[in-house]
Amino acid sequence: MTQKAIALISGGLDSILAAKIIADQGVKVIGLHFLTPFSPFTLENVEHSPAAKVASETGIDFLPVELGEEYLEIVKHPKFGFGRAANPCIDCHAFFIKRAGRMLKDLAAQFIITGEVVGQRPMSQRSQALNQIDKETGLKGMVVRPLSAKLLAESVPEQRRWIAREKLFAISGRSRKEQFRLAEQFGLKSFSAPAGGCLLTMKDFGQKVKDLLNYQPDFNLEDVKLIRLSRNFRLSPTAKLVVGKNDAENKKIISLGIEGDLLILTDNVPGPAGLVRGKFTNQELQKACAVIAYYVHKCSWPEVPLTLEGIGDRARKEKFSVCAMEREQLEAMRIK
Repeated sequence: MTQKAIALISGGLDSILAAKIIADQGVKVIGLHFLTPFSPFTLENVEHSPAAKVASETGIDFLPVELGEEYLEIVKHPKFGFGRAANPCIDCHAFFIKRAGRMLKDLAAQFIITGEVVGQRPMSQRSQALNQIDKETGLKGMVVRPLSAKLLAESVPEQRRWIAREKLFAISGRSRKEQFRLAEQFGLKSFSAPAGGCLLTMKDFGQKVKDLLNYQPDFNLEDVKLIRLSRNFRLSPTAKLVVGKNDAENKKIISLGIEGDLLILTDNVPGPAGLVRGKFTNQELQKACAVIAYYVHKCSWPEVPLTLEGIGDRARKEKFSVCAMEREQLEAMRIK
């Protein structure tokens, strides 16, 4: 009987190599790609992602799965802490493996494949971290790490001869020389850069996440959508402002308004859209408007004309003018 496995495909080189190594042993491999609230792609455009492209290059079935509020819990409460930004890597890997484990029966698969390499990443890919992940998931022995398998204890698929251990590898450390050799051998070209698919690993974005953790620890998916936009400002412990950088972002901001938010729009002059969320005073609203005015560069008057539009219970529409905020004050409020 042909064995079947679920491979966690990130779009990076290691994960697709791991899947390919096992597929070449005659195992039917399903490439499972999780789309988190911090992924650069969604279900609507995932076919353009590196994960979809490398799966296609290797002939591996591709299965994208979108995650929502459940994923936010590991960002809010990471048992094993964060990496250099806001990346809870050990918790994240354990979450993905555990979720894949729940899918084994439905997909008629016997084991899980990951691209983890011993010693490649200081937080999540130490031998101790891999053991912690296996303990957290309850799937010890059912996770195969083909790139480093010969440095680890035999997995159940190896013990049962579903796969041949002699065809697996003993790669360790941060050098990727052997992976690039394998990529050339397999003809792989569409993989992404290491950690290139997760916003949580990026320093500037990590600061926005940590701002939410500090001031809005009960944040939800709607709040995450806002921090994915470029300009975020902290007005007070209870209120923040998001400002569009271009026309596409302006339209996105307007579409993301929810009950209780306040939109700030320029009135008959080109400029950004802004959205205020939270509880704020008139003084804080004046600050938000002054930030918007700062980004208006084509105005004939010393004060910039703006329009306020409330949403839901704050439904109102009023016009007034305001002077631009000084850059130094603006930068002090920017979340970066």
